[in-house]
Amino acid sequence: MSKKVIAVATLLGAGLAQAFMPQNGTWVVTSEVNGRPGRGLAMDAQNGTLVMQMYAYESNGQSSFYLASGPLSGDRFAGPLTRYSGGRYFGSGPRSGIEAGTPGNVSIRFTSGTTGFITLPGESEVAISRFNFGYPAAVQSLKGLWTFTSLGTEGLVTDAAVLSVQTAGTSGGNGIMQSSDNQFGCEHQTSGNLAGGVLCVKVNAAGTQLLRSYYFIYSVNEGEGISNAYGTGTSQTLTVQRLTTPQGVGTGIYYKSVPEDTIPNTTLSDYISQLAAVGLER
Repeated sequence: MSKKVIAVATLLGAGLAQAFMPQNGTWVVTSEVNGRPGRGLAMDAQNGTLVMQMYAYESNGQSSFYLASGPLSGDRFAGPLTRYSGGRYFGSGPRSGIEAGTPGNVSIRFTSGTTGFITLPGESEVAISRFNFGYPAAVQSLKGLWTFTSLGTEGLVTDAAVLSVQTAGTSGGNGIMQSSDNQFGCEHQTSGNLAGGVLCVKVNAAGTQLLRSYYFIYSVNEGEGISNAYGTGTSQTLTVQRLTTPQGVGTGIYYKSVPEDTIPNTTLSDYISQLAAVGLER
């Protein structure tokens, strides 16, 4: 495995043990995901404070709602899991819920922004993960507007690309999604040293020179990894943001849509194949 792939693993794992927040959204007990109704978690982390809502069941089978909130400390959280009842129901007039006791404390230790372990009252510790139900590792999931921001010895470097044209994949991936100007392309890597991540390349207007490469791992709308200016031999820390869905709908609070075009290019495929084969080594 190349030194730069090891660097990515470090960056996305233990190397950021004190630098990440759990990703907001729906979380699940990983072992309980079977396609049928079950328990789930909704987490929202803001500025060092975690709010966790849980839907679960009582011993009689009745569904129930719980909430825990408090500070995150060293990627860990602990606090009482409070039950609520008596609130407003469909068609009712104004009603306020009340605290209805607690079955005990909940503790969580996060191992990344999308994985961790939870200990619920009366249970052993189990793995949890951010539930990704909308973006499988398929070429169509890369369609949309993306931004790429890296920081390192080159200073702050930013790029943006509208990926809208699907082309054939390389031997190490499952299909390239590229920009209509033929200068930017990305592919999920399914084999080799970079398997499990996304590899992107940026070329000049003539398609004759590789300008920059990007390798990242992402969850839903956010990614982290490394970026290289071709020929420098150094890597920058990279953050990636999806700004629109494949349907052109904005993922943020304002942006709505982007134009599309369809002009394929094989040069991007060649560069992705070359970089994937050597693991981003220069």
